[in-house]
Amino acid sequence: MSRQIVLDTETTGLSAEGGDRIIELGCVELLNRKLTGNNLHLYFNPGRDSHEDALKVHGISNEFLKDKPKFADMAEEILQYLQGAEIIIHNAAFDVGFLNKELELTGRPPFGSFVAGITDTLAMAKEMYPGKRNSLDALCDRLGVDNSSRTLHGALLDAELLADVYINLTRGQDALLIADEAQEEEGGGSLKVAPIDLSRISLQVLRASDEELAEHEATLAQIDKASGGKTIWKALPAN
Repeated sequence: MSRQIVLDTETTGLSAEGGDRIIELGCVELLNRKLTGNNLHLYFNPGRDSHEDALKVHGISNEFLKDKPKFADMAEEILQYLQGAEIIIHNAAFDVGFLNKELELTGRPPFGSFVAGITDTLAMAKEMYPGKRNSLDALCDRLGVDNSSRTLHGALLDAELLADVYINLTRGQDALLIADEAQEEEGGGSLKVAPIDLSRISLQVLRASDEELAEHEATLAQIDKASGGKTIWKALPAN
């Protein structure tokens, strides 16, 4: 059974090495790409105030965090929840850097040693949509994920949105999963599809307009640039 955890954090600022700390952790569990509702959501007293710019992003006041537990007090519970799962994060380097620092302060090894792997949806999106904006909001808009309730950043809400985004980014895998399930139900036999006679069907050919051809060429140029000139079609002979 494939267990994935979509994870997001909010922090007092941008520099873990400079003393900034995690103030909120939001985790959403997926089993076989389906939400289970077994989520983890925690606030922490970071022992320092948030930077003014960070407050504008997450809106979590220093006063609100004063009576919350320290990360060190919750570390064991967090690691037990995450143990062995594939972790999905948007811009993973940022969150993992903070998690590594928090664990280091408790005398524990780095975050990656507790989980099966880390998937960065920002890296995935950049590969799929080169030259486009690939923030969480931009991906929600592009993939039809409703983010209308996101006025401020919040770790749990952002993790829930990212779970939707991730499922949409990887939707092509659904066909494989369905085929696998069908084969298991039939005892490993192949799928049987009824034959369809297409001989009397006449398909209309729609030619691309000059504008569409220009957009296509521009997209190919963007992909080629993003790959450092390594696109395979450039090596193919022209028709």
